[in-house]
Amino acid sequence: MNYFAGNCDVAVIGAGHAGIEAGLAAARLGCSTVVFTINLDAVGNCPCNPSIGGTAKGHLVREIDALGGEMGRTADACFLQSRMLNRGKGPAVHSLRAQIDRREYSKIMKHKLELQQNLQLKQAEVVDLCREGEDWKVVTRMGAEYIAKAVILATGTYLGGRIFVGDVSYESGPDGMFPSAFLGAALKKIGLSLRRFKTGTPARVLKSSIDFTDLEVQEGDDPVIPFSYDTLEPGENRAVCHVSWTNDETKRIILENIHRSPLYSGKIEGIGPRYCPSIEDKIVRFADKPRHQLFIEPCGLDTEEMYLQGLSSSLPEDVQLAFYRSIKGLEHVQIMRCAYAIEYDCVDPLQMDATLEFADFPGLYGAGQFNGSSGYEEAAAQGLVAGINAARKIQGKSPVIFDRAGSYIGTLVDDLITKGVTDPYRMMTSRSEYRLVLRQDNADERLTPIGHEIGLIGEGRWQRFCEKQAQKSAELERAARTVFPPSEKLNAILVSRGTSPVSSGVRLADLLRRPELDYEALAEIDCDRPEYPQSVFENVEIELKYEGYIRRQKADIAEMRRLEQKLLPRKINYAEISGLRTEAQEKLQKVRPANIGQASRISGVSPADISVLLIWLAKNGSGGADQGWFGKEGAKDGSGSDDAS
Repeated sequence: MNYFAGNCDVAVIGAGHAGIEAGLAAARLGCSTVVFTINLDAVGNCPCNPSIGGTAKGHLVREIDALGGEMGRTADACFLQSRMLNRGKGPAVHSLRAQIDRREYSKIMKHKLELQQNLQLKQAEVVDLCREGEDWKVVTRMGAEYIAKAVILATGTYLGGRIFVGDVSYESGPDGMFPSAFLGAALKKIGLSLRRFKTGTPARVLKSSIDFTDLEVQEGDDPVIPFSYDTLEPGENRAVCHVSWTNDETKRIILENIHRSPLYSGKIEGIGPRYCPSIEDKIVRFADKPRHQLFIEPCGLDTEEMYLQGLSSSLPEDVQLAFYRSIKGLEHVQIMRCAYAIEYDCVDPLQMDATLEFADFPGLYGAGQFNGSSGYEEAAAQGLVAGINAARKIQGKSPVIFDRAGSYIGTLVDDLITKGVTDPYRMMTSRSEYRLVLRQDNADERLTPIGHEIGLIGEGRWQRFCEKQAQKSAELERAARTVFPPSEKLNAILVSRGTSPVSSGVRLADLLRRPELDYEALAEIDCDRPEYPQSVFENVEIELKYEGYIRRQKADIAEMRRLEQKLLPRKINYAEISGLRTEAQEKLQKVRPANIGQASRISGVSPADISVLLIWLAKNGSGGADQGWFGKEGAKDGSGSDDAS
């Protein structure tokens, strides 16, 4: 028999990376919030990789932090090794990655939820969800009923979760947790369109059973660069990782047993991640490759479990042991937790708008893997967006819309709601057409003003940010006015760096524009350099070096924003617009874009179709009055500065 357990403003279903950021954001913005989790010990769990960040994902963590989220601060508090990836490439793709102590990360996040004012953390399985007037009724397995003004679904891989290891298959969440067995049926009943996706994870193995003698050692960076702008003393690296490779014997074992993989026997129906395939998938899809790289990574300081990055599998346990032991360093390895694939329910994100609210279900939001994405960082970013907008809607405030030109968060959300997903979505730098402007080093400049305006960035952090911006402006001015006369010392530096000497005075800014030079190279002659943080000089140097490219990209951004100001009414019947091709009518009707810019990014909508829409708008008005969630104020809040770089 059910009983009434209480009212709340926001109910968050799930306490993974999406649920954490959603719950904290809503509570910090003044909403009474309940966060439900099947098991309190799984709050902030990292069931796959024990790391935060990586290529493009590091950008997301920096942006989450710039807005006032928690992922970056927590990763900084428990990192084992920190590395800036892609240093050999341009600054647009530099991405921070930290190996973390996964248990410590979970412990810290759980405690932050427990201490957060306006937030109740509750161990309970949500089994039903339905409308209750203008609100939502959330029902737990124990019969407790909560009435919420908004609900955020952040179910991760728990929703209808099923584990596969060879012929063995059973209902389960990740890491042996209980699955969410009943909520999926309730969501289908109210009209949500669900699909099955699949992901997987490698085995965890015993450290003492690994022979590290001849393995390549991967050290962390020195000095350590933190994720969070609040982390003033990031600490030191405390662990190393190791690199090994598969070989012909590994390939032989896997191919001889490929029929035993549920991926190839047809037992797994869910669609797996395109950019993070299992080892058996790699062997089959890339048959010409003689070997595949793997990384041996620690799971924490107080555990002997090691993670075999790159060796995800759903093959039977005996086959796993055989092919693991064919690899250098793993000849006598002992498996502590075998690799597995997990299949789960997720939603079609085309049903959502840019706030991550379902267009046909007011007050219902989705975030994380429930939306068809993959990765802790993508999940946390979506949770933050959903939490902010759920709170602001309840409070009668304009939404915060993140656009593609202002952040990777905006790119992520726009990709999901405009293009949809056919496999688990993964963020990559190549997904952003504005990546030279959306660098990880300037995330604070792009997004901290928004975080401060909406109330997630405190005054202390804001004052530090303003001071840094003043320092940057002063340094740009100093670089423009500082002139070095020709000298033997200067020319010796230039020649040693492979760039031409000078015969007349040269400005510091012009020297820094040369690809061969940087602040470090010029330190000997730049005697009046102020005592600013290294991040200030990094920002200045990048902007000077890539000034022309950045200017060109800002022009593209201005054009994109011009199109996004042309709003499309929500209630357009695209089938009635003469001149639109049938495919375009169907795609536009399904996605229901908020503006011309979004419409232009829908697969199947051609430039000719956009021209038809522009003509229709010119005859019928902008439709702004119908677009309450993407009005003028909302667009301003979330677009980021035009001077994003």
